[in-house]
Amino acid sequence: MSDEITSRDLLQQLEEARASITDQQRPDAVAKRREQGMGTARERVQQLLDADSFREVGGLVGPDRSNALSRDLEAPADGAVTGSGKIGGREVSVVSQDFTVLGGSIGTHADHKMGRLINRAADRGQPLVMMLEGGGHRIQDGMNAAHFAAASPVFHLISRLSGWVPNVTAIMGQGFAGPTAYASLSDFVVLVREKSTMGIAGPALVKAGTGQEISKEALGGARRQADQQGIADLAVDTEEECLQAIQQFLSYLPSNAGEPLPIIPCDDPIDRRDDKLLDLVTANSRKVYDMRKVIKVIADKGSVFEIKPGFAKNMLTCLARMNGRPVGFFANQPMQKGGILDAAACEKAAHFIALCDAFGVPLVSLIDIPGIAIGPAAEDTGLGRRSGRLFYEMGIATVPLISVVLRKGYGGGYYAMGGGRGFDADAAFAWPTAEICAMSIEGAVDVAYKKKYQSADDPDTERQHMIDDIKGQTGALDAAHDFGIDDVIDPRETRQRIIEVLASCLPRRPDRSPPRVRSISPV
Repeated sequence: MSDEITSRDLLQQLEEARASITDQQRPDAVAKRREQGMGTARERVQQLLDADSFREVGGLVGPDRSNALSRDLEAPADGAVTGSGKIGGREVSVVSQDFTVLGGSIGTHADHKMGRLINRAADRGQPLVMMLEGGGHRIQDGMNAAHFAAASPVFHLISRLSGWVPNVTAIMGQGFAGPTAYASLSDFVVLVREKSTMGIAGPALVKAGTGQEISKEALGGARRQADQQGIADLAVDTEEECLQAIQQFLSYLPSNAGEPLPIIPCDDPIDRRDDKLLDLVTANSRKVYDMRKVIKVIADKGSVFEIKPGFAKNMLTCLARMNGRPVGFFANQPMQKGGILDAAACEKAAHFIALCDAFGVPLVSLIDIPGIAIGPAAEDTGLGRRSGRLFYEMGIATVPLISVVLRKGYGGGYYAMGGGRGFDADAAFAWPTAEICAMSIEGAVDVAYKKKYQSADDPDTERQHMIDDIKGQTGALDAAHDFGIDDVIDPRETRQRIIEVLASCLPRRPDRSPPRVRSISPV
């Protein structure tokens, strides 16, 4: 009888090798995940992608064992599940870090796998989705100059994706160091509350370097990184919601900047009118309202997806659809700080505008703004430069732009939000409740006419008379009189007018920039 190895024997070896990296062959690791209420790296891939669409690359890879620290390591797939699959029928490139393998640390071979995956995403024009959970670079590999001196090309490669394909990161658990660095280059970052953490370094390194003791949640939890700092774009309660958020975000964008927008069928009537808008936004500029409700009424029903809802709440940024076409709404929120532009609001809006412009998503600006924040506290935030970033992004964007002034359109804030002719909007509308001028009327009277009204027999009456006189020349009809805006529209017709303008626009406005190599952002 011959001892010769057959093709079937080799296939059996292959099947055993593949089986060894599956969750079924690692019951202890899976059980620990269950105790923590968390999924495995492979489960997350399957839940994210369309059924039976995932094709793994590099699953049979093991860890680098080239130095004394790493010689005895066991690391299935080197702790990173990589490959491609489909979301909503469209190809994406995916990496999912495996925290059960050496704490999700990034090994040499996992880094090579990521580099190849990112290059494939660039070459094929596929979105990149990274589901990250780990502690950054693997110590056993990194504490070896023969390996570490060459550095990783991954950051360079991710940077090259910017503006070409959507780049999404989900921090699924611990994400200090490396995962945070990767996420910093992403277009959309989502966290799971009470599970996900982000930061330059974790509590152990913080204690070693500074002597300060702090918990993971306090240092880098969702409350700090999503709600307070805006480092993440969204925080949700469960892993399932996290993966759904990725799917929804990508549904508004093309696979790459060279493809058209994903327009879907829509049964929401173009000419749908809603009287709620008349009661929601009153002529009384001191009465606040929720701008979110305005957006939800105007957009296709059920289509609004808010970005950074917990951060800079005075500015709303939402992806939505108008007659099935993806659009990006950015809007002042009167319920928070009166809708004023501060540094955080400027950065939030600027990044959103850049995202929409990169992928051809038209912009709709809903304006109700008392101006740009002033005073020492505002200056301490570097607002002079941060506001410049918003002007800059508005100035270089070439996607269709529509502005609608609902009520206040004051000063530099009106300019920054794209009101009037400032940034060559495809349509500049105002509601009858609009009030457009260089600054708050009360403030203007106090600055320019204080001596005059104080010298009157009845200063308070004279001051109010001046305010009323100025109000009489700042209304919507006055704005339209000298063609500063295109039209004053019935609020109930806003949906139809926006859809009609977008249907007639080219995908891009003419780019009248000079023949420069690149522009320079103020920050």
